[in-house]
Amino acid sequence: MTTPEDTKASTPASTPDVPEEGEQESTQADAPESAGDGTPEQTPEGLRKPIRIGNASGFYGDRFSAFQEMLTGGPLDVLTGDYLAELTMLILGRDRLKDPSLGYAKTFLKQLESGLGEALDRGVKVVSNAGGLNPAGLAGAIQELADRLGLHPKIAYVEGDDLLPRAKELDLGQPLTANAYLGAWGIAEALQAGADIVVTGRVTDASVIVGPAAAHHGWKRTQYDELAGAVVAGHVIECGCQATGGNYAFFNEIRDLGHLGFPIAEIHADGSSVITKHDGTGGAVTLDTVKAQLLYEITGARYAGPDVTARMDSVELSEVGPDRIRISGVEGEPPPPTYKVSLNAVGGFRNEVDFVLTGLDLEAKAELVQRQLERGLRRRPAELKWSLNWTEQPNAETEEQASVLLKCTVKDPDPKVAGRAFSSAAVELALASYPGFHVTAPPGDAAPYGVFTAGYVDAGEVEHVVVLPDGSRKAIEPSAETQGLEPAEDGPLPMPLPQLVAAGRPARSLTREVPLGRVAGARSGDKGGDANVGVWVRSETAWRWFAHTMTVEKFRELLPETQDLSVTRHVLPNLWALNFVVGGLLGEGVASQARFDPQAKAVGEWLRSRYIDVPEVLL
Repeated sequence: MTTPEDTKASTPASTPDVPEEGEQESTQADAPESAGDGTPEQTPEGLRKPIRIGNASGFYGDRFSAFQEMLTGGPLDVLTGDYLAELTMLILGRDRLKDPSLGYAKTFLKQLESGLGEALDRGVKVVSNAGGLNPAGLAGAIQELADRLGLHPKIAYVEGDDLLPRAKELDLGQPLTANAYLGAWGIAEALQAGADIVVTGRVTDASVIVGPAAAHHGWKRTQYDELAGAVVAGHVIECGCQATGGNYAFFNEIRDLGHLGFPIAEIHADGSSVITKHDGTGGAVTLDTVKAQLLYEITGARYAGPDVTARMDSVELSEVGPDRIRISGVEGEPPPPTYKVSLNAVGGFRNEVDFVLTGLDLEAKAELVQRQLERGLRRRPAELKWSLNWTEQPNAETEEQASVLLKCTVKDPDPKVAGRAFSSAAVELALASYPGFHVTAPPGDAAPYGVFTAGYVDAGEVEHVVVLPDGSRKAIEPSAETQGLEPAEDGPLPMPLPQLVAAGRPARSLTREVPLGRVAGARSGDKGGDANVGVWVRSETAWRWFAHTMTVEKFRELLPETQDLSVTRHVLPNLWALNFVVGGLLGEGVASQARFDPQAKAVGEWLRSRYIDVPEVLL
């Protein structure tokens, strides 16, 4: 295990790292060019040049123009797009209920309409999980589009992830959608068969990057270190602009945030990679922007997938040029014997109302309206939750500053109970409650909400199939070698930061109470009903303090909402980082809207805003 003192992450940003002997770091000027038949040229040593993979979408709804911008902004071998998330699968499931021919990301098809010719002319392969719940339907729609445009791409698609018809047999309940997270080998097979476009259903987010890399370099399925390196590179770029300065804790350090460039991974034959972006695009690729994305939603040091388990505690980062961050040293292990399954179901119906309380006696006003509304309900909903947002200022100069919001949220299996009955009870109080009564908007009909759960099935139960451009079907066997997934042991903690002693100075004066964000960055997100919070510091000295100070107990103290929840800490010494997983903070997942920040996107920023005693030497 590399210690922070040894890791290249500690290399000063002003001192680019030197590539290892025999290794060639590519730049945009020497990026891999196609040999004319779509096969990249080889290096003098006989190894293929690194494959240059760009990303043009981090979610369904990302910047529409990114597809064209990435195609025309500089050299690429492959352009990928990630359109699927837990909530997206629910949305696509509801689309499919209305029209069985749908169930895929329609935005992707529209992007291809303007970019397909460009991609074919430039020899850029396109790989995307936009097939959602209906990859065959999307492949057919792409063929119709190509025929209309007079183009002749070779189209392949990957299916087999949809387990809904077998949900009962596999003990998965009665969900609206049930999709196994497939891996990269179907994509690799399609590209090796000459496909220009590969669309998939639910694969792991990184698989759309790992598949092209594995096909390009001819990796075997047991080359776990190489595969793990590609998984890490894929994890960094699959969320789009989050790798180039988007949603970044130290955003004031990014010179151009007006129109961020999307990220690129140049993946080498040994699995190492360089993260970069097209020249002249906005944002930045730095040690910290890459580190922030590495920590996003990993839930620990072992990052498991269907092809390999990547050890996030082995990752080493170094700067090799402007907007060029090298990822190396990644170790891989055999994948677990089961596939994770994304299960979405309609949990019932939801409604809410925000009462505005202004001026004096706010607690008494809140108590009054709560009592009145609950008494007025003819039938109490299955779930009724109140939350009061204290934002008022005393002697406020504006009415808004003198007000607080009291939110009432209800859920029930019956749309009438959560809808009309609840709305009527709230509206009927308009002239009969606290002084100054008003709401932000009248409550309406109840809306259905979703519930996400993760299931697991034996890998042998999943029929992973690739349909090649000639229409033939090929089954992709699961990994022959597996390893049960166990939590990784924490990496070694550094030597504690010694207490500075100064004659005549009290110990308290050696620290200052400041927001944690003065010395630490963070990024957070959701994993089903759990929140994932990655926090890192930016120097070896800070790490010697931070690793010993930010315990689970301190984390709970700083974030009181987590006091009664399970909190697990993972130590990542190479990154000077800690990863916290908070179980159950998000209830039944983003679609259930259990919390005002339902995807935990800002939990990290909340943590950074909390005050903590920091050694003066770090400030």
